[in-house]
Amino acid sequence: MVNTDAPATDLTDRTLVARLIFGNMAAQTLRAAVRLRVAELIGDGRRRAADVAAGAGAAQQPMTRLLRALAGLGLLREHGPGTFSVTPAGALLDPGHPDSVASFVRVFTEPVITRAWEHLDDSVRTGDVAFDAVFGTDFFSHLARHPELSAEFNAAMGQATGEAAAALPYAFDFGRFRSVTDVGGGDGTLLAAVLAAHPGLTGVVHDTAEGLGRAPETLRRHGVEERCSLVAGDFFRSVPEGSDLYLLKSVLHDWPDDRAAAILAHCREVLPPGGRVLIVEPVLPDVVETETGAHAADEGVTYLSDLNMLVNLGGRERTRGDFEDVCHRAGLSLTSVTPLPEAAPYSLLEAVAV
Repeated sequence: MVNTDAPATDLTDRTLVARLIFGNMAAQTLRAAVRLRVAELIGDGRRRAADVAAGAGAAQQPMTRLLRALAGLGLLREHGPGTFSVTPAGALLDPGHPDSVASFVRVFTEPVITRAWEHLDDSVRTGDVAFDAVFGTDFFSHLARHPELSAEFNAAMGQATGEAAAALPYAFDFGRFRSVTDVGGGDGTLLAAVLAAHPGLTGVVHDTAEGLGRAPETLRRHGVEERCSLVAGDFFRSVPEGSDLYLLKSVLHDWPDDRAAAILAHCREVLPPGGRVLIVEPVLPDVVETETGAHAADEGVTYLSDLNMLVNLGGRERTRGDFEDVCHRAGLSLTSVTPLPEAAPYSLLEAVAV
C-alpha cells in the first residue's frame, strides 16, 4: 500500500542528484571530444557531422550522437539536423585557442587521476592517499616515470594558471620589489605575465627540470627571457636566494601540513629584511556557504579539489586558519588575505618573517 502521507521529493532535488550522478559521464564526453579533435575539426564555421566524422576517422552515426551530447552540454550548437558550430565554451577544447583547456581536460579525465577516486571512501576512512596504493608509488614519482604524461600535466598546469596570470599582475603591488622567485613555477606562465606588466622586475622560475621543460618558450613568447632565469631544484631542499618576493601558486595544496610548512620554511630562510612571501591559492571559508550562482560553483569545485588532494596527493585545500598555522610553523606571519575575483576561487595571501 502506498503511503500517501510521505513527503513528495522535489523534482529540482532529483535533478540536482541526477546531474551529479552523470557528472563523470559528462567529463568523459569532454575527453572524447578532445581526443577526437572535435573543436578543431569544426573550426569557426558550421560543419556537418559527416565531415567531422571523416576528419576524426570515426563512424558518422556515433559521431552525430557525440556532437549532440556536446550540444546538450553547451559546448556545441546544432543549427539543423546534423550541422554544428562551436560555442565560446566549446572553443576552449581546441589546443590552438589562446585560452585552451585541452591539456587540462586530458589530464583530469586520465585514468591516472580518476582511478584513485574509485577508492575515495577508503581514503576518507583511513586518511591514506589512494593513489599510492593503486599505482604503487606517489603521484609525482609516477609522473617522473612517464615523460609524456608529465609533459601533458605540466601543460595542464600552465593552462590552469591562465586566469590568475591575467589578474595577478594588477592585483598586487609588485612595484615595491626588485626580484621575484616563482617557487614551483612550472612553465613560467604566471611569472612571465608579472614580468611583462612590470618592466622594472627581474625573476626566477624554480621547479624540477621536468617542470621547467616549457618555460624557455613561455618566457620568449612574453618577451621577458632576458629578465628571468630558470633554476632547477627541489623546493624540499632549498629555494634560490636573491629575491625579495617569493611567489607560490597552487603549490602548498599539493602537500600535507608538515611538507607545506617545510617549503615555506625554505622561503623564510632566504627572505631578506622587508621581503614577502605571496601565496596564491583558494581559501576555504570556515563554514560551507550555501549560495547559488558562479561563486557557489567555484566553491564547489574547490571542495572537489580538496578531495582530489586527499585521494591523489595527500595535500589539502585550506581555510585562513590553516594557512596561518602552516605559516607559523615556517617562521612566517600571515598579514593579509585578499580574494582575487577575476580569478576565482583564488586569493592572495601575503606573509612576512616573524
